[in-house]
Amino acid sequence: MGCCSSASSAAQSSKREWKPLEDRSCTDIPWLLLFILFCIGMGFICGFSVATGAAARLVSGYDSYGNICGQKNAKLEAIPNSGMDHTHRKYVFFLDPCNLDLINRKIKSVALCVAACPRQELKTLSDVQKFAEINGSALCSYDLKPSEYTTSSKSSVLCPKLPVPASAPIPFFHRCAPVNISCYAKFAEALITFVSDNSVLHRLISGVMTSKEIILGLCLLSLVLSMILMVIIRYISRILVWILTILVILGSLGGTGVLWWLYAKQRRSPKEAVIPEQLQIAEDNLRALLIYAISATVFTVILFLIMLVMRKRVALTIALFHVAGKVFIHLPLLVFQPFWTFFALVLFWVYWIMTLLFLGTAGSAVQNDQGFVEFRVSGPLQYMWWYHLVGLIWISEFILACQQMTVAGAVVTYYFTRDKRNLPFTPILASVNRLIRYHLGTVAKGSFIITLVKIPRMILMYIHSQLKGKENACARCVLKSCICCLWCLEKCLNYLNQNAYTATAINSTNFCTSAKDAFVILVENALRVAAINTVGDFMLFLGKVLIVCSTGLAGIMLLNYQQDYTVWVLPLIIVCLFAFLVAHCFLSIYEMVVDVLFLCFAVDTKYNDGSPGREFYMDKVLMEFVENSRKAMKEAGKGGVADARELKPMVGGDEEVATLHEFHFHFLSLSLFTDCTSSGEAFVICITQDVLLFLFVCLPITWMAEFLSHLRPPSVKVS
Repeated sequence: MGCCSSASSAAQSSKREWKPLEDRSCTDIPWLLLFILFCIGMGFICGFSVATGAAARLVSGYDSYGNICGQKNAKLEAIPNSGMDHTHRKYVFFLDPCNLDLINRKIKSVALCVAACPRQELKTLSDVQKFAEINGSALCSYDLKPSEYTTSSKSSVLCPKLPVPASAPIPFFHRCAPVNISCYAKFAEALITFVSDNSVLHRLISGVMTSKEIILGLCLLSLVLSMILMVIIRYISRILVWILTILVILGSLGGTGVLWWLYAKQRRSPKEAVIPEQLQIAEDNLRALLIYAISATVFTVILFLIMLVMRKRVALTIALFHVAGKVFIHLPLLVFQPFWTFFALVLFWVYWIMTLLFLGTAGSAVQNDQGFVEFRVSGPLQYMWWYHLVGLIWISEFILACQQMTVAGAVVTYYFTRDKRNLPFTPILASVNRLIRYHLGTVAKGSFIITLVKIPRMILMYIHSQLKGKENACARCVLKSCICCLWCLEKCLNYLNQNAYTATAINSTNFCTSAKDAFVILVENALRVAAINTVGDFMLFLGKVLIVCSTGLAGIMLLNYQQDYTVWVLPLIIVCLFAFLVAHCFLSIYEMVVDVLFLCFAVDTKYNDGSPGREFYMDKVLMEFVENSRKAMKEAGKGGVADARELKPMVGGDEEVATLHEFHFHFLSLSLFTDCTSSGEAFVICITQDVLLFLFVCLPITWMAEFLSHLRPPSVKVS
C-alpha cells in the first residue's frame, strides 16, 4: 500500500486503461485499521476522563477545596474545608469572576459552592449579608459566617470583590456567570492585544450586543442568498458568468460609492449637535467609514485588474458551468451536502470540546501554592492533550474528505453513465454506500497526509504568536515565509487529494495509485487546469463576493440608523465574515463539481476518440464545445477568427504561456503597488515575501508550463 513502487509496476500502471465504474474493491485497508485504532484511542481518553470523576466535576462544578457542588464529598488529606456536604449548594460562584489567567487557562479567583446566584448587583457587604440571610446563599468564604460579613476585618479578602455583578447559572453546568457586558470586555482585553485603548474595546463589544438582532438577521440573509444563488446556478448556468461579473462590478462600485457618500455625509454633519457622550462614538464611526471606503476602493481596483486578465477565458468556464448545472438538476441532494458535513463537524467538535473539558478536570487532587486544590494528570497520561489535538485535526479532515469522496463519486456516476435515465435513484446515497463499503481507508490516508502538513504550520503559527514583538525582522520574515510555504503545500495537497478521490471513485484504486494517476492527468493538462479551473474558481469567488457585498450593504444601511449610540465596526465585520463562510460552504460544492467534471473530461478525451467502441462519455454540451473549438482552431489557422483561443479547451502551449506571463506581470505589479503602501519593517518584509514567491513559485510554474508545452502529445481528434 506504499507510495513507492517498482519500475515494472509503474510501467504497467502507465499502460493500464481506466475502466470507470466497472470494478470495485476495498482500498487502503491498513490505513482504515490504523484510523479505527486511533479513534479507539480517542474513546479511551474520553472514558478515562469520565472514569476519574471528571464528568461530575465538569457538570456540577467544584470549589477551590476539591468539593463537588450538589453532593456529599470525601475528606482530602491535609486540605482544609474539604469533605463538606454541598447537597443544597448546587452552583459554583467565583469571588472575582472577571480575573482571567490565559496562560494557565483558568479564572484567578476563589471558587465556592453556593445555593443561589445573585441575580442583582450587590454593591456593599451589607447587600451581600442581606442576600445570604434571605436566600440562604453565603457568597463569602466558608470560614466566615454571614453575621460577620460587615464586622470582620477579613471580609475584604474572604468576600467577593465589590460590586458583585449580577449573574445567572449556565444551563447544565451550574456556574454563576456574570451578565454584565463589562466583564466580558475584560475577558476580551486579555485575549486581544492589539487594542491599546480599552475604552474602544468596551464600545466595540457594546455595539455587538446592541446590534445582536440585526447581526442574526443579516446572518440569516446571507444563508438565504447562498441558497438562492445555488438554485440560480442550476438553471441559468450559461449566462451565470456574465451575470455574476456584471453584478459584482455594480455591487463593488455601488458599495464603494455608498461608503464614500456616508463618509462625506457624516463629515459634513455639525458636531455641535452631538452630545459629548456620543462624540467619541461618532468619531469612531467616521474613522471606520473612511477605512471601509479606502479598502473598498482598493478592492474594486484589484478586482477589475483580475477580471481584465481573466476576460479571455470566460467561454471555457461557461461550458463547464452548464454541465455542472445539469449535474445539480440530476443530483439535487448535492445542494444539501454542506448541511450534513457541517452537522457531522459540529457533533464531533462538541464531543471534542466536552472531552477537552473533561481532561481539564481529570486527574488527582493536588494542593497548589495558594493552598487550593487543582486536579492534574501525572505520568504518560499527561500527554493525552497532544493526542487529543491531533485527533481534532485528523478526524475533521477525515469528515471533509468524506464529503469530497461523496461528491466525487456522485459526479463520476453521472458523467460515466451514458444513458442518464439509468442513473441510480439517489446517486448521492449510492456514493455514500461505496465510500463506506470500499474507500474509507483511502479517505483516512488522504486526511492523514493533510494532518501531517497542518500540524507543523499550526506549531509555527503558535510560536509566531508567542514571539510577537520579541523577534527581529529577519526572524519574523523567515517564520512567516515558512508558514506561507506550508500553507501553499497544504493547498496543493488538498487539490491533489481531491483529484485522487475522483480517480479512486472512477477506478477503485488505492490512494497512492489514484494520486499518481490524477497527477499524470493534471500534468498533461497543466495549462488547461490553469485556464479552466482558475477561471471557474474565480467566477465562484465572484459569487461569494456578491453575497458578502449584498449582506454588507444591507448591514451598512441597517446599522447606519444606530450610529448615534453604538459603534458598528465589529458587527459589520462579524456579518461579512459569516456571510463569506456561508457562501464558501455552499459554493465550494459547486467548485468540487467543476473540478471533478474537468478530471473526468480529461480522462475521457485521453482514452476515447469518438470512434466505435471508444465513444465519448461526455455531455452533448462538451461535445459541441470540443467540435466548435476544433472548427475555431482551423479558422484561426486560416486567419478567419482573430481571437479563436477564447473557445479552445486545448489551446496551444505558446498562447497559454503568454497568458501566464500576462498574469504574472499584473500580479507582480499589483504586489509592488501594495507593498509601496506599507512603510518601515512592513515594507521590507512584504517586498521580500513577494519577491521570493515570484522567484520560487511563479517563475518555476511558467518554466514548467513552457517545458510541458513542448512535451505535450497532440490532442485526440474528434471525429
